[in-house]
Amino acid sequence: MARIETFLADQVAARPAAIALTDSIGTVWSYADLDAASDALAARLQEAGVQANDRVLMLSENCGAAVAALFAAWKLDAVIIPVNARQTEAEVKRILDHATPAAVLMTTAVSKDAIAHATRFGATEQSGAFGTLHMAPLASNPDPDLHDVAVLLYTTGTTGDPKGVMLTHDNIRFGGIASANLRKMTPDDIIYGVLPLTHVFGLVSVLSGCFYTGARVQQEARFSAEVLYKAVMNGVTVLPAVPQMHALVMQYTKEQGLTQLNSPSLRYVSSGGAPLDPAWKRKAEAFYGLPLQNGFGMTETSSGASATDNALGSADISVGPKTPGTEIRIDDQAPGGNGDGEGEVLVRGPHVMKGYYRNPAETQKALDAEGWLRTGDLGKIDAQGHLHILGRSKELIIHGGFNVYPPEVEAALNDHPQVIQSAVIGRMKDGDEQVLAFVQIAEGDSIDPAELRAFVGERLAGYKRPSQIIFGTSLPAAPTGKILKHKLLDSFADQLG
Repeated sequence: MARIETFLADQVAARPAAIALTDSIGTVWSYADLDAASDALAARLQEAGVQANDRVLMLSENCGAAVAALFAAWKLDAVIIPVNARQTEAEVKRILDHATPAAVLMTTAVSKDAIAHATRFGATEQSGAFGTLHMAPLASNPDPDLHDVAVLLYTTGTTGDPKGVMLTHDNIRFGGIASANLRKMTPDDIIYGVLPLTHVFGLVSVLSGCFYTGARVQQEARFSAEVLYKAVMNGVTVLPAVPQMHALVMQYTKEQGLTQLNSPSLRYVSSGGAPLDPAWKRKAEAFYGLPLQNGFGMTETSSGASATDNALGSADISVGPKTPGTEIRIDDQAPGGNGDGEGEVLVRGPHVMKGYYRNPAETQKALDAEGWLRTGDLGKIDAQGHLHILGRSKELIIHGGFNVYPPEVEAALNDHPQVIQSAVIGRMKDGDEQVLAFVQIAEGDSIDPAELRAFVGERLAGYKRPSQIIFGTSLPAAPTGKILKHKLLDSFADQLG
């Protein structure tokens, strides 16, 4: 088994003075600096009793200290559990009780939420080459079953039994190498790192890919359209983001009176997390002046399983062909399948998780004896071998006996020039599932609901059209920018009919 920390060791050996990362509080570290910072923090963890196969919980937002913590844990052969510091005390306790870590780290220099957690834990401040953070030692409890595991990622929005995704060193290395090769990254690249390290996209696709290459990552603790705009105008070359981030930076630029980005450095832009509507893709490509690459992945697949490599202006709106080393097939007999090529997406390859920690029942549901992972996503494969994601099987809306895929309805809404982004869910009422649409518009802007209904009506069959459209200037979102659909009904309860 090759280990992730060899990515860092290789760069220290080859280019020790090259800049590895910067962050929002002014940290500028070379690869040698990062190596020294992680060594210093590893020593503190070891003094606190952390041993091989222990777990280390990290309550963090993106910064240099968080990256040092990752490598510190790996150098001790411990398993890191990155959790966004903005999670509530109850959410953190649930993970804590399940994973039984030997220590908790909190990136208090960049996060007021981490400070609140540190107070609750009675954590002590730690300062050194790694910067400043807080640590709370707990009890060492090594688990030999984790000998090859690098990271435990607890999936967002999970209810019921805990689902800590076990990603091995091989998983993360494979995902990072695949991402770097896809983007044709070089040591001269600067990759924008606002996707949280507590999410597989930021951890594997951004950080692992960056350090495999020897490029620089510009870490940002929180998303801001203004900060992102300034970054891509001042040296950033690679921008991985989710569609909501693209929508918000385009809106910000529009508010500055600009229609195009015209970045002097940006060369690669990608979007993950949702299918692309052709009109929206054309609009985004006109804005960036670059092809907008799309892809498909999830926590359980160490990020990407398929991705595009299209030229500017390509009409392809798929999530691309499978990545090298990956296998994908469609089970059209699964729930939500149509028996004719549309069904649940199954993935197999070196990036598929080891399983769910301390949860053999859920592992058995997700992984079969041949290593195929049931993703829970509905899709189809076209004649060119490109994968198209139709939606989540659990989000499929059955209205009037017809299947309604939320991404298709969202794409129609997002075509409207005044719509920043939208989210569509189903709600059972009077024995049938309603199609509800939540639409974000700019502050001070307004849309005539009847006009938007007519606009959507030209693009969707009658059974797909929303029964109610609710407007707001923001939608509940995770730190990645991903809309939290399970919070929509509560957030807009006063407007629901």
